[in-house]
Amino acid sequence: MFSLKNASLHYSKSQILYNISFKAKVGEITTVIGPNGVGKTSLLRLLSGTHPLSSGTYYEFGNDISNFNSHELALKGVAYVPQGREIFPLLTVKENLEIGFICLKKNDQFIPDFIYEMFPVLKHMLKRRGGDLSGGQQQQLAIARALITKPKLLLLDEPTEGIQPSIIKQIGRVIEALKKRKNIAIVIIEQYFDFAYKLSDQVYVMKQGKFVISGKKQDLDKEKIKKAVSI
Repeated sequence: MFSLKNASLHYSKSQILYNISFKAKVGEITTVIGPNGVGKTSLLRLLSGTHPLSSGTYYEFGNDISNFNSHELALKGVAYVPQGREIFPLLTVKENLEIGFICLKKNDQFIPDFIYEMFPVLKHMLKRRGGDLSGGQQQQLAIARALITKPKLLLLDEPTEGIQPSIIKQIGRVIEALKKRKNIAIVIIEQYFDFAYKLSDQVYVMKQGKFVISGKKQDLDKEKIKKAVSI
């Protein structure tokens, strides 16, 4: 698993995360939910290495990776799909996918068939520029690019934001299919409660940089979670 122990994070003099502990297990979907501005995206930035820990420890299968930067963590198998997708608008779909090759050995630098099985629309748009795709298509491209890196930990920040319902359902099916492979830990930051709750194995509710509820979904009261998120 990937885990944090007593982790804190600061932006300059402002503290964002307060002594939190967190676990994401391979073969499970872990969701982090809560109101806007409570530190959820900062958690993913910490897990992806795009912002360093202020204190605490970050572990990968028991190994201390607290001081690894984003490139080192990507090579370790951490893939981050940020809010806003951050695809390259002037590159083609195929070129955007190939960006993921940077984390792979030369013999592994190809687009596997399962990418097109999960996201069939991309196969028919390989020569189109990323910026010409709809928001839902760009989200599929961003997730596909992350999967090409063969991640052990997949971090998804608001994957349903600004996307039509049919694409949201498809992304949900992709996430469930990835879980069934049992070789990846998935962490989702999500405002869409029903989407997040349905997929969850583990649930964390965050407020003001701390977890106020956490545990296995079946052990938690759904209405209590909804109330905590809505306040």
